[in-house]
Amino acid sequence: MTPSASTLAFVESPVQLLNVLEWAHAEAASAPGGAPLLHGVPAQPSRAAVRGPAADATAAAAARAPEHPAGAGSWLRIVVLPPTDPMSRGQLRRMAGLARDEGYEVAWQEARGGRLAPVKALAALAKDVRAARRVVVGDPFSRYVQLLLTLVRAEELVVVDDGTATMEFVAQTARGERLVRWHRVGGGGLPGRVRELAYAPVSATARRRFTPAAGGRRRVEVFSSMPVTVHSGMTLRVNEFAWTRARFGPPRLTKGTDLVGTSLVETGVVDPDRYLDAVRALTLEHGATRYFAHRRESAEKLRTLSEATGLEIVRPDLPLELIARRGPVGRTIVSFPSTVVHTLPYALTGTGVTVAVCDVEAAWLTGTASPRARSFLAGVTETARDVHRLPAQTASAAG
Repeated sequence: MTPSASTLAFVESPVQLLNVLEWAHAEAASAPGGAPLLHGVPAQPSRAAVRGPAADATAAAAARAPEHPAGAGSWLRIVVLPPTDPMSRGQLRRMAGLARDEGYEVAWQEARGGRLAPVKALAALAKDVRAARRVVVGDPFSRYVQLLLTLVRAEELVVVDDGTATMEFVAQTARGERLVRWHRVGGGGLPGRVRELAYAPVSATARRRFTPAAGGRRRVEVFSSMPVTVHSGMTLRVNEFAWTRARFGPPRLTKGTDLVGTSLVETGVVDPDRYLDAVRALTLEHGATRYFAHRRESAEKLRTLSEATGLEIVRPDLPLELIARRGPVGRTIVSFPSTVVHTLPYALTGTGVTVAVCDVEAAWLTGTASPRARSFLAGVTETARDVHRLPAQTASAAG
């Protein structure tokens, strides 16, 4: 880590890296003098606010926070811990290029792909993790990130969005529960239980790191577009995608409707045949012409969708918030319950695009879906702002 890079960020997905850039933009704008505007781009009206039980301590915390010159990127170093799938890696490389264009230092650290890879990565990062004055993470549920947190000495920890998982993270930490992804189902038999017991001390340390300490000795900020209410001294800063709106667009709008794909099938939550029926029905109901695939959707599944619906399958090379803002994009965007029903209204504010969300019926869920799946997905839909809600039976009836 360069001597002046007092903030260290860890990202494992393209969306996490995008949200680190959004956080850095907001952080620079809040520094004395503010961030410089891009040439020819008007200032965007901001509704963002720092709020929560710790809001009164913000001014005092700022005095202890790492200093950085407005508009300079040397204060932040971003470490990419890439997954193994090619789509995610490709998007991450392109996002890393955008981050470098903004002046930030980006390091690519392989932490997967072999039994010794995590150990080697941990050894390579240990010195920088201990030296950082502030640490930013994108996935608090990541076991590798939790392992890194055991080395953290920084007084300030920032959690940026990793999709709707932020909602579950805030809820679980408020209840003092073990951090478990909402769609995860226990299993693995005796070996799985043994692994959980062996990992328990690491998980417990991570939970403590995500809990602010009295007197501001350990501060936790959540930077999110999700409808969350922080607790126990956490600070919330709203992510309004100001960097995205300043950097891209506004988009050219097409006359058609775009559908947004989801990985609910890949995570074992939604039955593949039910999902195909719903996509076919939405295509007919709304005259959709394009389907923006989730980076985790398989080629076989997408081929089946295309053959059954006639949709043009689009594999985005960047997170959808950037693709939509850059355009062209449909005047209506239809999605199942997912992150984008919360982020796209921010990214596309003022463009005239309508974002709609289609509910997921209980009958669509697989027999192995988590007991939390139905209520969690309903919560994602019900709390979305500035979106048009489509009942699940619309999809069923249209088929």
